[in-house]
Amino acid sequence: MDESNVTLRPTNSELSILQVLWRMGSATVREVFDKLAGKRETGYTTVLKTMQIMHEKGLLDREESGKAHIYRPTKAADNSRHDLVGELMDKAFGGSAQQLVMSALNSKPATAEEIAAIRQLLDEMEGRND
Repeated sequence: MDESNVTLRPTNSELSILQVLWRMGSATVREVFDKLAGKRETGYTTVLKTMQIMHEKGLLDREESGKAHIYRPTKAADNSRHDLVGELMDKAFGGSAQQLVMSALNSKPATAEEIAAIRQLLDEMEGRND
């Protein structure tokens, strides 16, 4: 499915499935279920139904491989995160990147490595604006 057709925001359950698929690239329902089983109490049929709905919504592509269906996300993780953060920034922070970043950093402390990466990104962004 064309990425421009994906306009629906994933639910929390769908995001959990997407995170598994972003790490794996593609997988069967069984493989996704096995990865989720250790993290949350979700039945196989619930994962199956959720992935079928995600396919109908355009969040997942599906191809048949024998009896199994192989699922893969229609959008890359970075693209999906970009959309979600943009929506959050608009809805909760009035479009302010500063307020979003300050809130994120105040709500959960960043590691030294994360701070260094953020600092490097800011330096690169400043360099582009000179």
